[in-house]
Amino acid sequence: MSKNYLEISKAPDIDNPKERIIFRGLEILPALLILTTLATAFFLSWWRPVWVAIFIILFDLYWLCRVCYFSFYQISTWRKMKKHSEIDWLKKLEGLSESVKHRTNKISVELKNIRDWRDIYHLIILPFYKESPEVIADSCKALENSNYPKDKMIVVLACEQRAGKTAKKTAQIIKNRFGNKFYRFLTTFHPQDIVGEIAGKGSNVAWAIKQAKEKIIDPERIPYETVIISSFDIDTRVGCQYFAYLTWNYLIAKKPLKSSYQPIPVYNNNIWDAPFFSRVVSLSGTFWQMMLQGRPEKLTTFSSHSWPFKVFIEVGYPANLVPDDSHIFWKSYLYYNGDYRVVPLFYPVSMDAVMAENFLKSVVNQYKQQRRWAWGCSEIPYVIFGFLKNKKIPLKDKLSRGFNIIEGFWSWAVASLLIFFLGWLPIILGGEKFNVTLLSYNLPRLTGVIMSIAMIGMIISAVLTLFLLPPRPSCYSRWKNVFMIIQWVFLPVTLIFFGAFPAIDAQIRLALGRYMGFWVTDKIRKRND
Repeated sequence: MSKNYLEISKAPDIDNPKERIIFRGLEILPALLILTTLATAFFLSWWRPVWVAIFIILFDLYWLCRVCYFSFYQISTWRKMKKHSEIDWLKKLEGLSESVKHRTNKISVELKNIRDWRDIYHLIILPFYKESPEVIADSCKALENSNYPKDKMIVVLACEQRAGKTAKKTAQIIKNRFGNKFYRFLTTFHPQDIVGEIAGKGSNVAWAIKQAKEKIIDPERIPYETVIISSFDIDTRVGCQYFAYLTWNYLIAKKPLKSSYQPIPVYNNNIWDAPFFSRVVSLSGTFWQMMLQGRPEKLTTFSSHSWPFKVFIEVGYPANLVPDDSHIFWKSYLYYNGDYRVVPLFYPVSMDAVMAENFLKSVVNQYKQQRRWAWGCSEIPYVIFGFLKNKKIPLKDKLSRGFNIIEGFWSWAVASLLIFFLGWLPIILGGEKFNVTLLSYNLPRLTGVIMSIAMIGMIISAVLTLFLLPPRPSCYSRWKNVFMIIQWVFLPVTLIFFGAFPAIDAQIRLALGRYMGFWVTDKIRKRND
C-alpha cells in the first residue's frame, strides 16, 4: 500500500479532490465540536435549564473522578521519578553487559548484534534561533556533566541561516568552548526558504540529522541501530544520568527500534524568576505530563524526546509543520501499522518557564506558546485520515487512539469553561420558572461542594511543586517558598486564559484554514548571583 499520505500536513497538500474534502472536513471537526458544545450549553440553559443543571452536576462529578485519577498518577510518577533519579544507571548497564557474557542476555532480541552498552552512541540535536550564548552554554554544560562516556556523544548545534551573523557568532562561541568535549561536535546551518518546509524547529532538526548522517555516521560506518537521537529544545538541561538511563531503557525495551523515549519536562530552570502565572502554567504542564507517563498507551512524544536513528532512516522527520515533536510519533505509528509506542522515562529534563523583559510581554508570550502547543490539534485530521487510509491497524486501536486525541483537545478547550461558567447559565438564562425550583436553589451549592472536594488535586500540585523546585536563589527570602504554594489559587484563571482561550484560538484557525507557522519563545533569564 502506498504511504504517500504520511507526508500530508494540511488539506492543500492533497491532489485528489475527494480526499482533500475529507481531510478539510477533519480540519473543521475540532472547532465544530467545541463551538457546538458551547452553543448547546447556552441554548439548552434557556430552553431546557433542568437538563443542563443535571448535566452540570454529572459533569462536575465526572471531573472530580478525573482529578482523583490524575492525582493518583501524579504521585505515582513523582515517586518513580525520585526513585529512578537515585539509581546508578551506569552500574546497572555494567550488569547488563555481564549478563551477555554469562549468556543470560537481557538485551532486546531486536538488538542481537549489540554486545555491550558502550556500543550505543547518542546523537544530540540542539536547534536554536536567536537564543543567547548563556542559554546554549548552560545546556551544553549539562551534557558535559553527564556521566555517560563523552566519546559516545555526538552533539549537533543546529543554527538557522535566517538568524544571520548573530547566530553564527553565537555558534562559534559555543564551539570554541565545547567543541573538544565530545566525540564529535558539529555545527550546522539550516538554509532558509527550502521548498515544502516550514521555518522552525522541525525543519532545522531534520536538516541537522541529515548533516550528521552524511558527515559523521555514514563516513565512520556507525551502525544505525547503535545510534539514539535526542532532539532537545535549546534550553533543555539533562540530569547527569539521563543518557545512561535512556540507554538502559533502549537496550531492554521489547521493541527498541519501534519506540520513542519520553522524559518528564520540568520547567524549573528560571522558575524563581518567572511571573506567577507562568509558573502555574508551566508546572501544570509538567504535572499533566507526569500523569501521562503513568498511562503509556495514551503517551505521545512532546518537546524534548529521543528515538532510534533507524526510525529516522525509515520514516524521516517532519519538516513541513509546527508540532514536529508529536508528529514524528504519529507518522511512525502509521508507518509501522500501529506497531510503535512511547516508552515513558521516569526521569526529568529541566527547561525554561516563559519569561520576557516585562510583565505584559510575558503574558503575550505565554499565550502564544500555549497557542503553538494547542496547534497540536492539527494532528487530529492527520491521524484520523491516516486511520482511514491504513487498513492494517486494528480497529480497537484506531478507536482508542482517535478518541484520546479528539477528547484531549476538546477538554483542553472547553472543560474549564464548563466547570467555572456553565453552572451559572441555567440560573441566568433559565427564567423565573426554573429559578423558583429546588434544583435552581441547590445547583450552585452542590457544584460548589463538588469543586471544593476537587481542590484536593490543586493541593497535591502545590505540595509537589516544592519537591520540583531547584535551590532558592539567595536574592529571594523564604517567603518566596510560601508564595510558590499560594500561587495555585490562580489555577482557574490560568486554565481559562492560558488554556481554553489559546486552544479555542488554535482550533478555529485550523477550521478556517489559517495554518500557523512556528513561533519561537523568548529565552530570558535573570542573573541572581
